[in-house]
Amino acid sequence: MKNTALTQTHIALGAKMVPFAGYNMPVQYEGVNAEHETVRTGVGVFDVSHMGEFLIEGPNALDLIQKVTSNDASKLAIGKAQYSCLPNENGGIVDDLIVYRIKEETYLLVVNASNIEKDWNWISSKNDVGASMRNLSEDYSLLAIQGPKAVEAMQSLSSHDLSAINFYNFIVGDFAGIEHVIISATGYTGSGGFEIYCKNSEVQQVWDRVFEAGAAYGIKPIGLAARDTLRLEMGYCLYGNDIDDATSPIEAGLGWITKFTKEFTNSEALADEKQRGPKRKLIAFEIDERGIPRHGYDIVDGQGTKIGEVTSGTMSPSLNKGIGLGYVPIIFAEVGSKINIQIRKNAIPATVVKLPFYKG
Repeated sequence: MKNTALTQTHIALGAKMVPFAGYNMPVQYEGVNAEHETVRTGVGVFDVSHMGEFLIEGPNALDLIQKVTSNDASKLAIGKAQYSCLPNENGGIVDDLIVYRIKEETYLLVVNASNIEKDWNWISSKNDVGASMRNLSEDYSLLAIQGPKAVEAMQSLSSHDLSAINFYNFIVGDFAGIEHVIISATGYTGSGGFEIYCKNSEVQQVWDRVFEAGAAYGIKPIGLAARDTLRLEMGYCLYGNDIDDATSPIEAGLGWITKFTKEFTNSEALADEKQRGPKRKLIAFEIDERGIPRHGYDIVDGQGTKIGEVTSGTMSPSLNKGIGLGYVPIIFAEVGSKINIQIRKNAIPATVVKLPFYKG
């Protein structure tokens, strides 16, 4: 099992460690609900250094990225980032990712930890344009500093005006005494903040300075369990749960990152699916009574017939009710539709709702 550069720090802080995507990762410190609340109201820090980073460079870098991703990367100016996905040839998704334009001919692709090798092999197999590819995943660390107090708490660590970095924009600058750090206004929580990319050899200093600067703001370390409840309250997809090799971006509600202004892997079939309309759709639902929906639970209609499965589910710490995502036939996908979640022997009523769950 791999460790991040901060594994010993997490253990010293009393984190409960679990294997995740081949890494020894902190799942929680003081508890999911308290950590969730810290990020929604204050500022918290996640070590997400298990994520993968690929550098794509050269005159044909954009050509390769345009070919393998669904979104239109030609729209990216230097200093901007874009959410996208890698479609496969069978109508599904290899992975979802973020594309950063670092320089004129330099792009950074940030991929899910569990898919690093798979994504690298997939993109490499499509690289017939001679773009330079480097896998930096083992050399770089990633901290997500998230929450409404993140900007204020971290401002003393950089000479740059952090409040001036808009959502899905980034700068390369000084942070926590380290030069050339990527400070990106991205995250997976819906509560604002930054993601900091630095070298493994630098991350302990960054972590220590972040906690010194944030002490007055009640900063805390946050585990992966709260990361999951936070992202689910926003309705952000998790690869392996809500999207995978067999789900199309159209049925997953990712039509907004699927741009048919260019050709990309399987674009013709996906355009056809968009025009025809998908047969099923990823919906968000809230439980009407008591009950916690979990991944893999059946979604049933009023007669008890299975119509789908829960892909992600939890007790929402912010809303104090059961929430979830799952695929159902189009006829059940309208907001306001009544469905049932099979929780053990009981079919618990639920209502299809509009995302995000957390309106903050």
